[in-house]
Amino acid sequence: MKTTSIITGGAGGMGLAVATLLGKEHHVVLGDIDPHKLNTACNGLLEQGIQCDGHVCNITQKESVDSLFKAASDIGPIQSVVHCAGISPQMSEPARIMRINALGTINITEAALAHAHQSFALINVASMAAYMIPPVIVPRRSYRYAFSDTERFLKQAMLPCKFIPKGLYRNGLAYSISKHFVIWYSKKNAALFGQRGGRIVSVSPGSFDTEMGRIEERSGSAEMVKRGALKRLGRVEEIAELLAFCAGSNAGYLTGTDILCDGGVIASKVK
Repeated sequence: MKTTSIITGGAGGMGLAVATLLGKEHHVVLGDIDPHKLNTACNGLLEQGIQCDGHVCNITQKESVDSLFKAASDIGPIQSVVHCAGISPQMSEPARIMRINALGTINITEAALAHAHQSFALINVASMAAYMIPPVIVPRRSYRYAFSDTERFLKQAMLPCKFIPKGLYRNGLAYSISKHFVIWYSKKNAALFGQRGGRIVSVSPGSFDTEMGRIEERSGSAEMVKRGALKRLGRVEEIAELLAFCAGSNAGYLTGTDILCDGGVIASKVK
C-alpha cells in the first residue's frame, strides 16, 4: 500500500509545488477551500502521472480537518503533512487572519499528532514576518491557552492589534503574531510528536513569486526584498524543495525548530 502525504493549501503556490515533489513517492491528498482550484490542481498532477486526490477543507473547522485526514488515511498510511494553507495581511482583517493562520495550525497539528508514528513528519509553514515583530509586543502569555481554550487564546492574542490603527498595519501585526505563534506552537509540540517517533518542523518563507507573494508586493514586501542579501523574490520551486526535504526521511533528525528561508532579508537587519 502506498503511503500518503497531505498538503493543505495544495491547490496553488507553495502547496502545489511541494505536492509535485512529494507525489514522486507518495499518493498526495490536497486540501483546499476552493473546489474549482482544487479540481484544476488535481487534474494537473494526474496528467503528470502523480497519484492525487483533492478534498475540500476549511482548516478553521476541526470536523473538516478530521475529514481530510480520514480521507488520506483511508488511501494509505499518512507519512507526512505539509501545512501551507493560510492568508496574508492584504487578504483579510485581523480576526480572520488569526483564526485561519493560528487556529488552522492548531487543528492541523492536533489531527497530525493523532496519526503520528515512526518517521512521520508535520511541516507547518510560518513566515519571516514572525522575526520582524518587536518581542515586547508579542502576546506570548496567551499562547498557552492554545492547548485548552482556543477562543480565549485567539481573543488574548489579538489584544496588541487594538493599539494599532485600523488598516494594513493592524492586519500586518495580526499576521506577524499568527506566524510567531506557529513557530512557538510547533516547537512546543516537538516532544509530543517525538513520543510517537514523529517530527514537527516549521519553515518561515520570505517573499516568493506566488499569487500571495505578488499580492503582498503592494504592502512593502518588494522593498524588503531589495534590502535582502539576494535582492530577488524566491522561486516557488526553491521553497518547495526545502519543504519536501523537511518532510522526507533524509531529515529524520530535524524536529522542534524553525527554518528561515527569506533570501537574507532578516540577516540584512543585523547590526
